[in-house]
Order: sequence, then C-alpha cells, then structure tokens
Amino acid sequence: MSIEIANESGFEVDADEIVAVARHALDEMGVNPLAELSVLLVDVDYMTELNHRWMGGDGPTDVLAFPMDEETIDHGPAEGRAEPALLGDIVLCPEVASRQAAQFGSDDPRMRQPDAPAPTPSPDYTMANELQMLTVHGVLHLLGFDHAEPEEEREMFGLQAKLLNSWRGRGR
Repeated sequence: MSIEIANESGFEVDADEIVAVARHALDEMGVNPLAELSVLLVDVDYMTELNHRWMGGDGPTDVLAFPMDEETIDHGPAEGRAEPALLGDIVLCPEVASRQAAQFGSDDPRMRQPDAPAPTPSPDYTMANELQMLTVHGVLHLLGFDHAEPEEEREMFGLQAKLLNSWRGRGR
C-alpha cells in the first residue's frame, strides 16, 4: 500500500501513526495492497478555503476526502481486478482536531450531535486520537461510505468504531 503524507499544517504530528492507521483501515476493508492514498495535513486557513470551495461550508472543517473515482476502488482478489486503484486524498486539519479532542474528549459520534448533552472530555483523549479517528473517517469516505442518511450514518460510524477498536487493541 502506497500512502504518501505531507504535513503543511505547522502542527507537530506523528505522521507514521497516521499512515499506519490508514493502512490498518484499508487492510481491514480488503483494499488491494497496491492501492495508493495521499494524506495532507493543512492549516486552518487552507482548510477553510477547501471547505468553502468544495463543500460550500463556512469556516474550517476537520477532515475532507477527495475520492479519485469510486468506480475504480479495488477491494482485492474477490472482485477479480488486477489493477490497483488510486483511492484519492484525505485532508486533515490538526488545529481543528486539537480543539475537537479537547471539546469532545471522545471519538464517539453521539457526543458530537447538536442535541447531545455536554460531554465530559476524557483527559486521555488527545489530538493524536482525534487524528486517528479522522483518518479512518476519511478512508471510509474514499471507499464510498457516507453519513448523510440515518441508515448510512449507523453503518459508517459502526464500521469506523470497529476499525478504531481493532487498531487500538492490536497490542502495539
């Protein structure tokens, strides 16, 4: 699996860990080991610009995923394809991730709902944990998962939790 990472955010992050969690998620999802992925870490200004340009959003967001072509995703030998896929790009904003880690203290998506009770952040939940979650979230978007509808949200967030749990429980 070829995973390129570039940190242009000005934040110190563990790039090797981000690559490793992305590789774990792709392996667990059965993506062809020759597939290619790019991860870019950016500052708030650039993420704000990307969010506005591509999503019509105001302000920065935590993660954006830009799939190359969902039709060419190779999930390995079961699909009988020999050519690896260029999956696309995941863009992360460590500054937003840092704020969210402090605010939510968990990667449980229920804590992030507008009508959810104010969470009690865990002091053990760090920006690194948030970046792991956002990386897995971005990988799932590149693989065609979404959370626009309640059923899609249950499926995607359930899979996200499963991948994070297997990553964190793998006896590192």
